[in-house]
Amino acid sequence: MDAQRITIEDVAQRAGVTKSTVSNALNERPGVSEATRQRIRHIAAELGWQPSSAARSLSMQRSGMIGMVLARPARMLGVEPFFMEFISGIEDILATRDIGLVLEVASSFDAETAVYRRWWAGRRVDGVIIMDRSFEDPRIDAVRQIGIPAVFVTNHEESTGLTHVWTDDSQAMTDAVRYLIRLGHRQIARVAGNPAFRHIAARDDAMRRLLAEAGLSAPQIVSTDFSGELGAAATRALLTGQEPPTAVIYDNDVMAVAGLGVASELGVAVPEELSLLAWDDSALCEITRPPLSAMHRDVAAFGSTTAELLLQLIDGEPVDSREGPHAVLTPRGTTARPPSLG
Repeated sequence: MDAQRITIEDVAQRAGVTKSTVSNALNERPGVSEATRQRIRHIAAELGWQPSSAARSLSMQRSGMIGMVLARPARMLGVEPFFMEFISGIEDILATRDIGLVLEVASSFDAETAVYRRWWAGRRVDGVIIMDRSFEDPRIDAVRQIGIPAVFVTNHEESTGLTHVWTDDSQAMTDAVRYLIRLGHRQIARVAGNPAFRHIAARDDAMRRLLAEAGLSAPQIVSTDFSGELGAAATRALLTGQEPPTAVIYDNDVMAVAGLGVASELGVAVPEELSLLAWDDSALCEITRPPLSAMHRDVAAFGSTTAELLLQLIDGEPVDSREGPHAVLTPRGTTARPPSLG
């Protein structure tokens, strides 16, 4: 075997351990027993593995922190379960490496990019996780220009050349709409997030396509900022309109809970007169009465996968983009056949 081509992956394969274990052992990080550390060092020496000068230099300059900037209103962090669960998954991985997370809120993508420049110039972080992929996303070129290691969270496999973790929001929405159609619903609406985000636009497109294929009228889609306030307002507008829906799909749990409250306020029985379906399925969905049906996704595992890829990228290891957890329909007490079929 050519010594110049020996990688951490080769050492891991020979030792029968993970690449992260080899990286921790060779870089004197905690989490590896001394016996395992010595065995890995022996195998690395036997194979002729040598760290690159670039990797060694980067390691010496590390801050021991990764960063995440959210171009969302700060108040959303306190009420949006997705971010808390996603961050918990990140922390599960970082804790094993004694690495911290820096979190900031920005007013726009431009402001977000300015934070990355400031962080990288001051070596405050070793890499970043980038959320809410948009169309013609200016952060892609900015990250390349800055040179900061980054993992994008997006809605499908991409060819940008940048590392990303994706979820198939189109397929998830397809599953949700098909379920409601099979229950007999013909008037299906949606309280959606920001359509500038690619994962939201993918859900929009899938919903319109499925209803058209079923010969049903185009859906009423009300875009919001993901907040409970706008989620409630959107639900109220839908239920008091000329053609109120018999089912509503929400783009997060917070808006679904708000929508359930509005239905009670208007005297609309759930699920006897109206079916509600939430997204992501946090603990909020199980404490409402009735408990909310939802598209369940392991958001913590989503965060863990993203953090794992970023740490591999920072370590200079070969990294392939990866698909995150699939969303799975979880029916509970807020979905049923519509009144006309009940």
